[in-house]
Amino acid sequence: MGPMKLPADAVIARSKVTDYLLVRQDRGDKSAFLERAGYSALHPDRLINDLMRLSSESGAELVEENEFGRYYEVVGTLTGPAGVKLGVKTIWMSEHLSGVTKFITLIPSGLSKK
Repeated sequence: MGPMKLPADAVIARSKVTDYLLVRQDRGDKSAFLERAGYSALHPDRLINDLMRLSSESGAELVEENEFGRYYEVVGTLTGPAGVKLGVKTIWMSEHLSGVTKFITLIPSGLSKK
């Protein structure tokens, strides 16, 4: 099966961005990567909007399925507030029980300057 589109009602928990992606972590920190493009905890909505745009414009590949749901990977480029482009891979899960498709995480997959 080829790429598909994630549902338009996919969700990103605000806390996933404000308490995880844009905050320094001892392990698996992504905030420094995102800061290169100008994303910050002061303006989390910009990152949320850019992630939603990426998910709606790019194809999603099914990468795994387990008892909780189906996991999809969306690969693309985010252009941050500073105009810097970041290559990213995002992981989404479509829950079997609720039917909700939600954002799980972002993985850096490259960086290219404007």
